[in-house]
Amino acid sequence: MAKRTASFNLLLPAREAETPAGRWLYAALRADVLAGRLRAGSRLPATRDLARQYGLSRGTVVNAFDELKSEGYLHGSRGSGTYVSSVLPEHLLQVAGSQDLSAREQRPRKLSGYGERVRPFSNLKNRPTRAFRANLPALDLFPTKIWMRIATRRLQRLSIPQLLGCDTMGYLPLRTAVADYLNSSRGTQCKPEQVMIVSGMQEALDLAGRLILNPGDQVCLEEPGYPGAAMAFEALGAKICPVPLDSEGMQLPGTRARQAKLIYVTPGHQFPVGTTMSLARRLQLLEWARRSGALIFEDDYDSEYRYTGRPIPALQGLDRQGVVLFAGSFSKVLFPSLRLGYLVLPPDLVECFAATKSVVNRHTPPFEQTVLCDFIVDGHFGRHLRRMREVYAERLLILMQSARQRLAGLLELSNVEAGLQTVGWLREGIDSEGARRAAKARKVEVMPLSIYSRRPMQRQGLQMGFAAVNAKEIKRGVQQLAIALEELARAHR
Repeated sequence: MAKRTASFNLLLPAREAETPAGRWLYAALRADVLAGRLRAGSRLPATRDLARQYGLSRGTVVNAFDELKSEGYLHGSRGSGTYVSSVLPEHLLQVAGSQDLSAREQRPRKLSGYGERVRPFSNLKNRPTRAFRANLPALDLFPTKIWMRIATRRLQRLSIPQLLGCDTMGYLPLRTAVADYLNSSRGTQCKPEQVMIVSGMQEALDLAGRLILNPGDQVCLEEPGYPGAAMAFEALGAKICPVPLDSEGMQLPGTRARQAKLIYVTPGHQFPVGTTMSLARRLQLLEWARRSGALIFEDDYDSEYRYTGRPIPALQGLDRQGVVLFAGSFSKVLFPSLRLGYLVLPPDLVECFAATKSVVNRHTPPFEQTVLCDFIVDGHFGRHLRRMREVYAERLLILMQSARQRLAGLLELSNVEAGLQTVGWLREGIDSEGARRAAKARKVEVMPLSIYSRRPMQRQGLQMGFAAVNAKEIKRGVQQLAIALEELARAHR
């Protein structure tokens, strides 16, 4: 039986009537190779298939292939297929590249206001995890076998309706499971009809910004605060109004923010400082929003992990006026590449948010939603949370004990109540950026708090994660960070 080619049909430019078929085919294939449309190592269609596609004789195609082989563009033999050469004539590639670059330089693109304002948001780099990498769960402890078993079962039951897609708001059984979980564990008050499944926190922020903000509108953000929120809103043309923190969380916006349309806040575990907003402050903020007509975006990014104190109900659960949008993600609870989160909407905003999502990306991929739904409903989610809460509490305790023994007088850890990271306040005279560089030289990751602030910070500090690494690595990290800070302290004297 003849071998079948694995490549797709080739789309070649139209042939002019006066051009001989062989010369046209040779020139078209050569141009596609040089332009990179036919990538190095890719397989070309069989000569019979290409001849049939363009109404040519097979001999014409064979002659064109042979000529390109003789010049080094293609390689292969009868029965093994024909491939684009991995190494092409270097001078030809340089000429093609310089021509393309010159053409781009001569025609600068005209972008929209959004296109001019938007900036890339850095992704997690695939590098070895070490102390004290923040914002990352213990991925090595995730029950991958259980997840794989559920996914396999779902694939075996895959139906035509599931291949078509799902409702714009998301897979209804998952929305029901999320609503039940949030109402019982986070103190929210919502129905499945209010829950929208999104691809993560950034999509939730983008949707909220699109529907609430016009260019020039004010948004109140915590200072220091989550940069991803500021980037999403600034790309839409909003003006950021930084609001400082105190021991109770974000302070009430001042008179400068009376025209604010949106307030972004992380009350469960303030990012990046870690403060839990007091109940009194939550009620004051809700009243401020009611009076000013602003909406509140509540980011509940990792409040599932609470270690001390009584849980305080989410702002959404205290809201009686319908002013809170409540958002969360499964990235830090399960794993980042899952790209699933939720947005709980006031009932009167459901329709416009659904319409917007239907235009932007129609719906979040349903297969992952069905797997996550089973993971929650079958009880695996709750068991994973309980196990991770114990692991992270133990790792936090080890970090606190090691820091008291080795970092006393150099760095003071805050008494974090929840989350995957904490803050270490540096001794006076030690610069946080200098501390980051010195720690990096000793294979320790810390993040200066100054990168999360638009204004100079009165006190220098470091964000330090404890969830992603084991006890041995935490102790090594403390030891190496102590040496780095001691060297900086001596230099400051």
